[in-house]
Amino acid sequence: MSQAKVPTWVSVALIPFLNIMMAFIVSGLVILAIGENPIEAAGYLIYGAFGYDEGVGYTLYYATNLIFTGLAVSVAFKGGLFNIGGEGQAYIGGLGVGLVCLALDHTMPLYVIVPLAIIGAAVFGAGWAYIPAYLQARRGSHIVITTIMFNFIASSLMVYLIVNWLKEDGRMAPNSRTFEENAWLPYLHKILSPLGIEIGDSPLNLAFVLALICCVLVWALLWHTRWGYQLRTLGTNPTAARYAGIDTAKVTIWGMLISGGLAGFVGVNEIMGVNHSLLLNFTAGYGFAGIAVSLMGRNHPIGIILAAILFGALYQGGSELAFEIPTITPEIVIVIQGLVILFSGALEHMFKDRIEGFFIRRAVA
Repeated sequence: MSQAKVPTWVSVALIPFLNIMMAFIVSGLVILAIGENPIEAAGYLIYGAFGYDEGVGYTLYYATNLIFTGLAVSVAFKGGLFNIGGEGQAYIGGLGVGLVCLALDHTMPLYVIVPLAIIGAAVFGAGWAYIPAYLQARRGSHIVITTIMFNFIASSLMVYLIVNWLKEDGRMAPNSRTFEENAWLPYLHKILSPLGIEIGDSPLNLAFVLALICCVLVWALLWHTRWGYQLRTLGTNPTAARYAGIDTAKVTIWGMLISGGLAGFVGVNEIMGVNHSLLLNFTAGYGFAGIAVSLMGRNHPIGIILAAILFGALYQGGSELAFEIPTITPEIVIVIQGLVILFSGALEHMFKDRIEGFFIRRAVA
């Protein structure tokens, strides 16, 4: 008799849903504890994220960055690598975007600058991931330690470069000069408006389309190529991968390069799409939030899209909530976000054994 298996929808949908619901229940108790109505707060949060065109645009704008970093974590995790250096890789990827735009915005049209900026983001982000990847593959250094260290190195490097080399003359703020408009990634509301589609003014730009394309490419790469099979084999059983003749060091390095390149695309959205100049701290924690997005999305592109939209809704809806109910400060909103991360990450197995056991017993019976 074959061993009973848990239905796929239980692990990819039911358990994450229950974890999220538990996070929201605890969040409701926190809001109740400060004397506010959690139902009213939930209404403001949902309305702020999805209740009007501009809110939806902001939600998807935040989700764009989280898709990039979620995919970055997912690709590395499939190879058994816990890449928590997405913050630094995104930072350096933004440097690549900024250098391309600063060098070419006076002479090149948008259709030339965009692909070069995307390549710059990928190359710089991948390059920043290469050293930790090499140290892991060839020297046995733990990827978690090295990627954490490189986050701080990236931050210090960006401060040095912008303050001493790239800051606009006569300007106190540590920013580069503003790019010429032919180096601005078009906003989606401006693209869709002539077609009669009104989505409201928001920072949402073509980087969202790039994020969706990356999801398709990652899906195809991981599940429909030989290299993707090798990466997943390495992540499942490194010993079996070596016995199968897989060059584990090479696969490790390439996995991290792809992961770093994906994280670097945050710079396309933030530097080229929204800020239109090179500046400090534009990553805003997206690299770390991408870890939770990847875990909640079960390291699958479809799940990552849904989880990124959820976190984007928390970002945007949380702003609306803090505005409408002043006693719910931005810090309380961060607590809600933290509870979602806690229950979807650290406590994701809280219900797992019981639920899977229930379905296994049901299948046997």
